[in-house]
Amino acid sequence: MLASHADRERAVDVLRAGYGEGRLDKGEFDRRVARAYGARTVGELALLVADLPGGPVPQPGGLPPVPRTFLPLQRPRTNGKAVGAAVCGLLCVPTFGFTGIPAVILGHAARAEIERTGEAGEGLAMTGLVLGWLSTAVWTLVLVLVLAVGIASG
Repeated sequence: MLASHADRERAVDVLRAGYGEGRLDKGEFDRRVARAYGARTVGELALLVADLPGGPVPQPGGLPPVPRTFLPLQRPRTNGKAVGAAVCGLLCVPTFGFTGIPAVILGHAARAEIERTGEAGEGLAMTGLVLGWLSTAVWTLVLVLVLAVGIASG
């Protein structure tokens, strides 16, 4: 296999470490470095560092698997009905409460699915439920007051 620049630099690093530890004298180090920079194959580089503790140059291969400890945590996906419930609940104010009932229906459906599947979105479903029920209660109160005033005025 042809040697890359990185392979040559790794071999020279091993030679530098060997020279720094006193395993090679200056002349031997210079000769091996010159041969390392002139090497065409990985095999030639392996021969230059075979007698040193850091050699021979490792062959490129597959990486070992990453331990589970270092893998990112898999977040559960957010329930779509919970998102819909929250959006309908937040739209209750600009739509004068017309999205309150859909928010309640989607919120209850989302909570049932979240319990069954383990998805995320419990907070969104509760937001939709609370805002939907508040909107429905306010509209019910307004209608009762309008009826009461209508009946009282005759």
